[in-house]
Amino acid sequence: MHTSLATPSPWVMRFAPLIAAGGEVLDYACGGGRHARWLAQRGFRVEAVDKDGVALELLQGAPHLRTRQADLEQGPWPYGGRRFDAVVVCNYLFRPRFDLMLAMLSPGGVLIYETFMQGNERFGKPSNPEFLLAPNELLARLGQGWSIVAFEQGEVETPKPAVIQRICAIRGEGREAVKLGR
Repeated sequence: MHTSLATPSPWVMRFAPLIAAGGEVLDYACGGGRHARWLAQRGFRVEAVDKDGVALELLQGAPHLRTRQADLEQGPWPYGGRRFDAVVVCNYLFRPRFDLMLAMLSPGGVLIYETFMQGNERFGKPSNPEFLLAPNELLARLGQGWSIVAFEQGEVETPKPAVIQRICAIRGEGREAVKLGR
C-alpha cells in the first residue's frame, strides 16, 4: 500500500495537521514505527506501541518518542484511563478491542486509520476475513459522537494494487469544517 516501509502513509501525512500542535499521539500497533518517527520529527509527543520488542528497539532514543511493548490483542488492556490527542493506525485490525482503542481519544482528538478491506484477497495478503474491513465498516463503527473529516474505500494501484479503507475523524460532533493545505 505504501512506497516504503520507512515512508509514512500519504493519508497520515495529509491529516496530521489536524492534531493539536505538540499533542500526544499514539501510534497503535506501530510495527517498524514509520509514523511514530515521522510524527515525532514534527514535534508531537508520540508513544509507539507494538508487541514486537525488536522493532521498538529501533525507535529508542528518538526525540519526542517513547515506546511501549504490549500485546494489544490479549491480556490486560495496557491503556486504562489514558487519553491521546490522536491515534494513528495503519495496516492493523483487531475488532474485539476496537472500542477500547477509540475510547483513548480525548474530545477533539483525531483518529487517522487506514487498513485493508474485503476484496484485497485477490491481490494477496492479508486475505483472512478477520483482517479485512467490510464495506463502510469504519463509518459504521464510529457512528454518533464523531465528525468525519474524510473517508475513502476501494482499490488503489500504487505502489502495488490493494483494496483499502481509510478514515480521518474527530471525536465530537458538530465540529466546523477543516481546511487542509496540500
